[in-house]
Amino acid sequence: MGSCKEEEEKQSRCVRVHGPIIVGAGPSGLAASACLSELGVPSLILERSDCIASLWQQRTYDRLKLHLPKQFCELPLYRFPEDFPKYPTKQQFISYMESYASHFSIHPRFKQQVQRAYFDPSCKLWKVQTQDFEYISRWLIVATGENAEPLIPEILGLERFRGRVVHTSVYKSGSDFRNQRVLVVGCGNSGMEVSLDLCRYNASPHIVVRNTVHVLPREMFGLSTFGVAMALLKWLPLRLVDKFLLLVANFTLGNTDHLGLRRPKTGPIELKNATGKTPVLDVGALSQIKSGKIKVMEGVREITRNGAKFLDGQEKEFHSIILATGYKSNVPSWLKSGDFFTQDGGMPKTPFPNGWKGGDGLYTVGFTRRGLLGTAFDAVNIARDIAEQWRTSNDTNNICNTHVILRRKP
Repeated sequence: MGSCKEEEEKQSRCVRVHGPIIVGAGPSGLAASACLSELGVPSLILERSDCIASLWQQRTYDRLKLHLPKQFCELPLYRFPEDFPKYPTKQQFISYMESYASHFSIHPRFKQQVQRAYFDPSCKLWKVQTQDFEYISRWLIVATGENAEPLIPEILGLERFRGRVVHTSVYKSGSDFRNQRVLVVGCGNSGMEVSLDLCRYNASPHIVVRNTVHVLPREMFGLSTFGVAMALLKWLPLRLVDKFLLLVANFTLGNTDHLGLRRPKTGPIELKNATGKTPVLDVGALSQIKSGKIKVMEGVREITRNGAKFLDGQEKEFHSIILATGYKSNVPSWLKSGDFFTQDGGMPKTPFPNGWKGGDGLYTVGFTRRGLLGTAFDAVNIARDIAEQWRTSNDTNNICNTHVILRRKP
């Protein structure tokens, strides 16, 4: 009797999904679902949090704005409102995504943490297990993206520090650090913007620049730097466009080497495509560095109880440490089939533009290292590919059903 009851409970926890299962209700998951819906294919999104776009809603700082103009950040099939500014705020982008989900009638299943997903070759189906159910489908779309989990680096002595240590995923405003000496570890866009935000509250930020970094003006000649680059790439080789960008950057921002911001030898676009390392688009931090309000420090040798020792021999005291060290993929922790993703970084092994499709009905969206433009590219391709299979499958089922009906006639 016990075994029968267990089998009944197991069956009651199984949910057959007629269309694809999408893991993640961020921009990538929403875009994939919308594109599928437009082609007549249903889907089900599983989301571990209690809202869509949880990274934007729960893990971003208050003053965040899109780094690129809104036309480069639109999801497929749905434009930003015309009255939105050129660079929408965090709240505006969240409202855009909520409108997007409403427009396409996307209703994710929230608080469904995917614990394990695997392909069952015996039935040729994907089985996705959460704490509540086992979802089963012919297709699985991984939409958790490159930024699923905060990346916490190993820094010697960090556990000894007596002050406050936070990752930018929980940083909201510089008001929490008013009048403090703050060590910001990481010099990407987040590190630069957090340092700028700290200045607004009379804090004294010290930003750690361990490696080389490209700093570009957000706009040149009144136009988006990214937009200019995209336009030039239609006509000119990538390396020539990189040279142009650096020429304009040196003219408008000056040589940043003497500020402790040494440029890589590889150009900004080439480096982004090869490694995913995004150039910093300056929105005011550079002027604060030049004025001395933001101090640039070399790499950290070790953290002490009251501060840090640096590679150049300096030692300083700090009230708080903010880790602007980015995010990482979490795919290897739950996807247990195939070798499509790298085990160390959780990224597709096949580079853009062909990294959206794996084997056995596995797809990925949001892993291009090309922002929302890459997400849109993937979502459209995935929807077209699955829709073709969906139509073929339905046609076959209709033929089979017709044969059954014919045989039953007297």
